[in-house]
Amino acid sequence: MRIIVLVNVGLYFLVVWQVFDNLTEARESFLNYQYSFGEFTLSVNMVVMVVFVLYLTTLISWVIQAVAESQFMTPRKMDIGVKESLKRLTHYGLFTIGFLIAVSMAGLDLQKFTIMAGALGVGIGFGLQNIVSNFVSGLILLFERPVKIGDTVTIGNEWGTITRIGLRSTVVETFDRSEIIVPNADLVSQQVTNWTFSSKVVRVKLPVGVAYGSPLEKVLGILNKAAREHPDVLTYPEPNTIFECFGNSSIDFTLRFWVHSIDDRVKIRSEVAVIVDRLFREEDITIPFPQQDLHLSSIEESLQPLFGGQPPQIKAETDGIS
Repeated sequence: MRIIVLVNVGLYFLVVWQVFDNLTEARESFLNYQYSFGEFTLSVNMVVMVVFVLYLTTLISWVIQAVAESQFMTPRKMDIGVKESLKRLTHYGLFTIGFLIAVSMAGLDLQKFTIMAGALGVGIGFGLQNIVSNFVSGLILLFERPVKIGDTVTIGNEWGTITRIGLRSTVVETFDRSEIIVPNADLVSQQVTNWTFSSKVVRVKLPVGVAYGSPLEKVLGILNKAAREHPDVLTYPEPNTIFECFGNSSIDFTLRFWVHSIDDRVKIRSEVAVIVDRLFREEDITIPFPQQDLHLSSIEESLQPLFGGQPPQIKAETDGIS
């Protein structure tokens, strides 16, 4: 709209300066201006028509997507990932049709256009290989859907939720609210862990250590009871606890339970840990802290009177020595 206004203002000044007799003549002269290169002649009128067709195509695409989203793509009727894929494919399809119509209106021979596109493809193969690779990978993501909007994924060392799948890249929002821009080619060619590909149900692990001398069978029962007490822990698969090892300072177990949504796993894990601590206190079961006993087998004779002639025994904790 701004361009149209600026063009008309410019033509108006040309009329004022008496370059043209009237505004209509100025517009016709401007629109009929032609530029030739080779066998092809390009006019301003042709460019305006092509731009108008592409704009109209984009507008129609937006309208169709809006109507389809409100009538047929509601969250109850369609998964959000499927909805976004269909919207993208609809937009690409309509834009391609509009582009071909615009090329035809511009007077380009489609056969020559195909040859030109082939030559352009060779140049793209050398100069824009990564961009084309990301574009093709974006189409693969839309059709094959190994990941979709709303999925929780792990890419390398990063963990987050997919919020947008674009032509060239995909946006992953981490749990710290930072956004990672991932090239689509990386999602197709590299290993990606999709935690919600078929279901949001996920298993949570809670390591727990108890002091030596604790009744192990009782500990197993208490840990399972702690998981069952939480209302958001699934009853099936049922919680279970496994013995891990005899550690340096504790006997180590791992409590494993399942939750409905991966989004709640950290919160539920914390709440189950609080329940475990409460039940252990009620049953007088101690959660130990790491410690070491150091025994001196020899000491210089000059220092022995300070210890009554006996080698001292020193107990050292991990956060200091006493």
